[in-house]
Order: sequence, then structure tokens, then C-alpha cells
Amino acid sequence: MISAIENEWLRVEADTLGGELQSIRCGGHEYLWQGDPRYWEQKAPNLFPYIARLTEGRYTLHGKSYSMPIHGFGPTTEMELEECGEGKIVFRLDADEHTKACYPCAFTYRIVYELEGRTLKVCFEVINRGKEDMFFGIGGHPGFNVPMEEGLRFEDYYLEFEKDGMEGTDGPVRIGFSPACFLDGKDMPYPMQDGCRIPLSHDMFDQDAIVLTNTPKTVTLRSDKGSRYVRVRFPQMPYIGFWHAVKTDAPYICIEPWSSLPSRQDVVEELSEQPSLVRLPAQESYRNSWSIEVG
Repeated sequence: MISAIENEWLRVEADTLGGELQSIRCGGHEYLWQGDPRYWEQKAPNLFPYIARLTEGRYTLHGKSYSMPIHGFGPTTEMELEECGEGKIVFRLDADEHTKACYPCAFTYRIVYELEGRTLKVCFEVINRGKEDMFFGIGGHPGFNVPMEEGLRFEDYYLEFEKDGMEGTDGPVRIGFSPACFLDGKDMPYPMQDGCRIPLSHDMFDQDAIVLTNTPKTVTLRSDKGSRYVRVRFPQMPYIGFWHAVKTDAPYICIEPWSSLPSRQDVVEELSEQPSLVRLPAQESYRNSWSIEVG
């Protein structure tokens, strides 16, 4: 079921299936990728309770083995519409037999969308309802149309990080991935044009996603030949990923704020020992807020 909220600038639609965004419109222009089976059918899945791939599609928790699909069950699970109105949508999922079959934790998971001017604020909330620590990953995967204006090409656009956030750091680091898209331990510095820009080209995704850490927490998708832009702020996320369908001319790019990383190559991870995962003690809550601004 799709619900909508709007203010003087934005109209946003989201679905109870995975709490997935379906539309972000400003001034009549659609910024969100609308899905196309030739490239990628989804639009903006929410990733929970694991991000990306698990070796053999499984993990262990306290020694017991479980299977889970890529990006967890979050994107494909129906959520309850808990609230809709006054520029705010709240989706809720409580652990049940379906979730416990692949993730044996008692939890409440919420996605909150709220409008503020030209900005869509997103908040992920997880409450541990169990008696033991929870271990999980959480993140966004929204796709944005590129180009955003008539007469422009994909290659006219670039991703630009806030330069101020680069000061006092060793610079961005690209997380090393194997050809099968698992961690290979070969992290490397990731140089940028003018110290803060990544020019877009379709072939940059020929080896799949680019995942960075040690970056400023704001990135903007724009072109010097146009006026429209998308700006993603992710103050609490340690990783940011960029992706479109591999070895294609797909007319979109995903900007993906992640809390954690996938499995190591050929390692079936023990969730309680995977260092990048969020560890949430019993009966405590976790919130992670990020945002999408368009103009």
C-alpha cells in the first residue's frame, strides 16, 4: 500500500512493502529512479538487518546457522503503516515467525520519513525487545535519475563531497571487494578530482559498487551544466556506497549510506564477532538519521 505526504516543495510516496520510497517530486520533477527491469527494478530499498552479501547466503549466531538473502529481509517484508499525515510517514515491523526463521531476534524496526522544506529526513529506529544483545546492519539504497535535465548526459554529472570535511583526515578510503563482492581486505586510498569530486561514467561500476569510508558526511550529485541537484547527508553512517547496474548505461545512480559491511570472502560470519555491525544491548533502542535534499 502506497502512502503520500507533501509540503509546499515536495511530494513523497512510500510503500508498506519494505517501507520503500516510490517517488520524490519537487516542482513536478521526479528525482527518484522509477525502476526498469532492463537495469534495476527497485527504487530505494531499506537494508535490514544485514547489508549486502553473506558468504554462502548464511551466518551463525552463537554457533547456530541461519540463512538470509542479500540486504536482509527488510526490503521484501510488508510493514505496518503506523502513522501518515502532517508531512510524516512511519512504518513499523515487529519480529514474527517469518523474521525469526532467518534472524532469531525480538525487535521493533521503524522507518520514519519527515518533510522539512526541500529535505526528506529519514530515521531508522531499532528497539531490542529481547534478553540478549542484537547484532545488525542498516542502511539506505535510493536510486536517483541521471541526467536530471533535458540535454544533459550521465557523464555531465559528478559527486561532490563537502571540502571542509576533508580537513584533518587522511582522505577517503575505498573498501576492498573481491570479484564476488565480498570483503577482500585490500582497502585503498581513493583519490578524488580537486580533492572532493568523483566524475560520473558508466564504466566506473564495471566492477560493481564503490564503497568508501573516511569521507565527509555530505555528498551532492550535480552538474555544472544544470541547476538540479540531490544532496545526501549521512552524519551517523561510517560508509557511503555508489552503484548502478554493472556494465550497463543505466540512467541512474544509487547513493547508499551504510552502517556496516558485508561478509569477508569465503568466511561464514559469526554475527556476534563481525566488527562493523551495530551491537544493541537488550531492551535498548538505536536511531540513525540521514536525509535527502533536492533542488
